[in-house]
Amino acid sequence: MAGPDPTQPAEPAEAPEIGYPKELEAVYDISVTVSAVLGKATMQVNQLLKLGRGAVVELDRKLGEAIDIYVNNRLIARGEVVMVDDVKLGITMTEIVKSERQ
Repeated sequence: MAGPDPTQPAEPAEAPEIGYPKELEAVYDISVTVSAVLGKATMQVNQLLKLGRGAVVELDRKLGEAIDIYVNNRLIARGEVVMVDDVKLGITMTEIVKSERQ
């Protein structure tokens, strides 16, 4: 059984459907944690333990205010909550936050 012909160029690897540059293929399989923070609340542990099903916790954001989007615990963007197929929630990015690192 013969192997690949070294005189012929290798077949290009399949690119993702989205069309990202081939140079990024090395990072396609790296896992990241994405978090969308709707708001924050501070309370004592005894208050937290008293919460039951259906309890409402008031957050520090107003309705319609942008939410924070974190990747690996680093703020990268702000966005809005959207409905996906009328059954799921999703996030749309509206603003990319510039990094403070140089």
